[in-house]
Amino acid sequence: MRRSLSNILQLGIKELRTLFRDPAMVILIIYAFTLSVHASATGEPEALYRATIAVVDEDQSPVSRRIIDAFQAPYFVAPVQASHAAMDEGMDKGRYTFTLNIPLNFQRDLLRGNATTVQLNVDATQVSQAFTGAGYIQQIIQTEVAAFLKDQGVGMPQPVQAVVRAVYNPNLDQSWFGAVNAVIDQITMLSIILTGAALIREREHGTIEHLLVMPVTPFEIMAAKVWSMGLVVLAASAFSLRFVVEAWLNVPISGSLMLFLLGTALHLFATTSMGIFFGTVARSMPQLGLLVILVLIPLQMLSGGVTPRESMPPLIQYVMLLAPTTHFVQLGQGILFRGAGFTIVWPQLLALVGIGSAFFLYALSRLRQSLR
Repeated sequence: MRRSLSNILQLGIKELRTLFRDPAMVILIIYAFTLSVHASATGEPEALYRATIAVVDEDQSPVSRRIIDAFQAPYFVAPVQASHAAMDEGMDKGRYTFTLNIPLNFQRDLLRGNATTVQLNVDATQVSQAFTGAGYIQQIIQTEVAAFLKDQGVGMPQPVQAVVRAVYNPNLDQSWFGAVNAVIDQITMLSIILTGAALIREREHGTIEHLLVMPVTPFEIMAAKVWSMGLVVLAASAFSLRFVVEAWLNVPISGSLMLFLLGTALHLFATTSMGIFFGTVARSMPQLGLLVILVLIPLQMLSGGVTPRESMPPLIQYVMLLAPTTHFVQLGQGILFRGAGFTIVWPQLLALVGIGSAFFLYALSRLRQSLR
């Protein structure tokens, strides 16, 4: 037993030395847990951000100025007061994503209770902001008009008024969600790639034959790759959460970081075993890359990290319970977003232990067959 543990330790140290001598892999790890996380959190926000808008204010009334003043940062840049000709030219040249035309006598018609309309033009080529922004502008106009009429004593009060409180993300900041989920995705991707690449590297360099003539077993070879590559990803994820997510992006972490790292270690037990399995199937790094793409994208899309699992067909929900990413996403979001403790996430921890053990045993059998 002592000899086996010593072999696993020494083989793992050998794997770490080999990894850190590979500049491409080192750069990939650094990028995945730093710039990639930052880009995923801030690169393409779903919420409206610094949209350009021009307003043709024909009414020049208090209510029209109130509407214009409501277009504030960070959702909009400062609105530009424009004429009809300048509005059309700005839309044609792509200078404005939105143009709003407030007609003459707009306030007078509102106070008299007459039907009135405003014209909103949207540059739909700006797909990322066009549809979201149109809804924002409509809501702003309705809110400001209702507040103005209330101040003027016009209209009946609403019998019920909904008071909405956003929990865990009070500012509805998309970067909070994007940053944490980017770290979760990178943990899965890097753990699979590193372990699969470690096995393929042994085969391509011919060092696998050296291992076979040494007094080591396939279990020791696999266990060494699992703990060494898992340790690298675990350390990188802890660094990313502390210094990229919390310090750089200013995203608060609600729960216990140590509990999350415990769940991450169990998840890595499963995903590094998957990497070993892919390493036994693929014969080269390009083949490994194709396998990872075919498996990783469905895992990320169907595990609940992109869309809620409840919106998926029931069959998909049941099938994805066999994937470690499903339980890891639930665990990670529960701890990091909602501050969940062990008493809440223990089912996910137990599921990761079971799934990881099954993947490890199956990958070990495949490794033994490939080494014969």
